[in-house]
Amino acid sequence: MKVALDAMGGDYAPDITVAGAIDAVTEFDFEVILVGDRQRLQETLAGKKYPQNKLTIFHASETVGMDEAPAVALRKKKDSSMRRAVELVRDGNADAVVSAGNSGVMMATSLFVLGKLPNVDRPAIAAIMPAMNGFFVLVDAGANVDCKPENLHEFAYMGNAYYQAIFNIPSPRIALISIGEEDTKGNELTKEAFKLLKNANLNFTGNIEGKDIFTGGADVFVCDGFIGNVVLKVSEGLADTIIKMLKREIASAVTGKIGYLMLKPAIKKFKKRTDYDEYGGAPLLGINGTSIISHGRSSSRAIKNALRVAAEMSRKRVHERISEQLHAMSFKRDGVRKHAKS
Repeated sequence: MKVALDAMGGDYAPDITVAGAIDAVTEFDFEVILVGDRQRLQETLAGKKYPQNKLTIFHASETVGMDEAPAVALRKKKDSSMRRAVELVRDGNADAVVSAGNSGVMMATSLFVLGKLPNVDRPAIAAIMPAMNGFFVLVDAGANVDCKPENLHEFAYMGNAYYQAIFNIPSPRIALISIGEEDTKGNELTKEAFKLLKNANLNFTGNIEGKDIFTGGADVFVCDGFIGNVVLKVSEGLADTIIKMLKREIASAVTGKIGYLMLKPAIKKFKKRTDYDEYGGAPLLGINGTSIISHGRSSSRAIKNALRVAAEMSRKRVHERISEQLHAMSFKRDGVRKHAKS
């Protein structure tokens, strides 16, 4: 198992990406290919201890900037570390790819180089997030700002296949994010998507409001990328704020030091459950391969876990499971149409 890493992508590359790769190959049973400027990577690796048979370098002479437009980067930077890393997957020299670089360029490059799965109109980002008991998957978390009802229909099937593979749950609960539980609530997009999901071969539980997302009411939450990205970013900011507020309030109390010592294990556990670094990155579902997109500010621990997630997704052939479910969805949909015409 080999995972290609865009070693030049991210706010702190290549130091942080290389450190994350070293931790990954030391802790897990797969290889990592560092893609980027060979001289800089060799300098970064100098003096560090790691299993050398599990960490190799693939040279790429260019780097994609965090502010570059996807179309420009695709056209002008064909030897970028990001593109070469994705091409390693396309050519069968790597099983998955991870990048903490420009997310828009990474999405466009993965789509352009690897292509979409059959029956996919738009790939979507799936984010794993903590709930009251366990975890849930949010689809789409930012790839598609404007969607059609059919897109949300596809996202539900992709999220279903992803959750089944990662959490070994045969029939995850699917919910549609809306402004009310009734099927008549929401905008035109959610109303029409509700009709499609109601007749889908999924464990669809209906609409769900924002206040119930983290209570464990469903396993996969479906929405367009605009709503999904807002939910994701608000959640990340809220978790950090809660921890800071707790520490401040405890410190201001007379018995603050004693209280903090008593609560410290619980605070530490909460921080770990809500820490992005634990999840590392979000997969781009619906493409013909495994592509993980990480935050530009990712730490070495986030990179390590993103590589772990990439290897796990590839081993479990998640993109093949998605293809199978979308094929079944398309067959059923076309069958209904033919029956209606006859």
